[in-house]
Amino acid sequence: MAYRRTPAVQARMDAQREAVLQSAVGLLAERGYGGCTMAAVADRAGIATGSLYQHFANKAELSVELFRRVVTREIAAVNAAVARRDAPQQRVAAVVETFAARALRAPRLAYALLVEPADAVVDGERLVFRRAFRDVIATEIAAAVAAGELPEQDPVLTAAALVGAVGEALAGPLAAEPSDPGRATAQVVPALVSFTLRALGGRDDSDA
Repeated sequence: MAYRRTPAVQARMDAQREAVLQSAVGLLAERGYGGCTMAAVADRAGIATGSLYQHFANKAELSVELFRRVVTREIAAVNAAVARRDAPQQRVAAVVETFAARALRAPRLAYALLVEPADAVVDGERLVFRRAFRDVIATEIAAAVAAGELPEQDPVLTAAALVGAVGEALAGPLAAEPSDPGRATAQVVPALVSFTLRALGGRDDSDA
């Protein structure tokens, strides 16, 4: 007869798994993927390394779950920012503004999410991540085109190009881990928003 965990045992396992993921998020933000080893995560979580393997078979499996958790949080933040804007064109700008500002405030974490060398399965999750942001932007571009705010264009193609361009533009500043994130944000974010609006074929306030 197969062993079945009691509700109390399952609750303890779930709580331990949550503690592991929270510890992994903290390590990822501090050390990136390179420093987010199974042993380091177990030590941060206050459990034996062997206990960690009860939840995740290997680092790749842990990294995927970790990536999904952080990405879900970032997408939620972007969607919340978009919801606060009325005009579709400004909603597109809100995606870029929010994503870039949050990345520059946590450069080590953002670098790990975007470009740090990692397992192949993580690269697959990064593709899902980029597509999620692409789809958010594409939806708003389509709405702006329909409202006559932007010229006719392929919303998905334009959105994919913007995601790629913004990610590439952030790679350098993130790799440098700015000592003054506030200053970096003030310099980089407005430039990216301006680039986005012009790339869409819209009007930037600086064009006045």
